[in-house]
Amino acid sequence: MKKCMSLILALALLLSLAACAGEEAPQTTAAGAEVSFTVVVTDLEGNSETFDYSTAMTDSLGEFLLEEGLVEGEDGEYGLFITAVNGVAADWDKDQTYWAFYIDGEYATTGVDATAIAEGAEYSFVLTKG
Repeated sequence: MKKCMSLILALALLLSLAACAGEEAPQTTAAGAEVSFTVVVTDLEGNSETFDYSTAMTDSLGEFLLEEGLVEGEDGEYGLFITAVNGVAADWDKDQTYWAFYIDGEYATTGVDATAIAEGAEYSFVLTKG
């Protein structure tokens, strides 16, 4: 019975490995490896400026962009609140503008400081009037 059970477990393991062989493993970045990504900044008139970056720091996009001086912000109850990008301020109370944050063309579901930097990603900040 033990031999039969061992044979069944071994067969199940082989079948699992064979099923996964055709699937592409998720791309990971080795610790300390450089990753390249792009940040696109768009103003109210639709003018865009693109910034290409490469870094080994991948934990927090917000922290990286603060250190680079591309963004300014304040810590709030939901994390880093972006108040200016590339020297252009947004002020909801004054003119109902804010910086919308996108990841690969999709409206971000995480804040900029909770977003890990990914190889080849495009992060966008779009000045938006409410």
